Amino acid sequence: MPAIAETKILIVATNRFEESELFGPREILMERGASVTLASPDLDEIMGTVHDEPGKRIKPDMALDDVRAADFDALLLPGGVSNPDQLRMNEDAVGLVREFANSGKPVAAICHGPWLLVEADVLRGRKATSWPSIRTDLKNAGADVVDEEAVTDGNIVTSRKPEDVPAFTEALIKLVEARA
Repeated sequence: MPAIAETKILIVATNRFEESELFGPREILMERGASVTLASPDLDEIMGTVHDEPGKRIKPDMALDDVRAADFDALLLPGGVSNPDQLRMNEDAVGLVREFANSGKPVAAICHGPWLLVEADVLRGRKATSWPSIRTDLKNAGADVVDEEAVTDGNIVTSRKPEDVPAFTEALIKLVEARA
């Protein structure tokens, strides 16, 4: 079992990500010693939101088209409404989600982030949760939808909202460390 400090975690986001859902897990993972890389469609600085109000900005470390799933141990997808909505229209982002999920690597998505799991068609037959307004989308994608703080089914972790960030991040860490 690799310690979280020995792992490389990829976060994929674009403009209007929910601030606490990117910065919160990122900070926890980095404090635990994980190497964390942020990828976005391009290298322009991206802006977070606090609910719908403008929030902190961050510069991505790499562009999505330069990412190789083989270089990372896990994938984290923050929410916000606009962020995953934009990314689910991006073939590189959807393909990357599908590659991580199908390879058995941990994939963690919070709030509206599971929209990318829907688009990648990796929820069929799995237990999952999300922000309430997209739960019908998860059901229509074949997920068994529940209302829990953090849900792990196989190699996928899902969560509901910013207040769930600590439980969400711990579930991801536990999943990463359980991988042989």
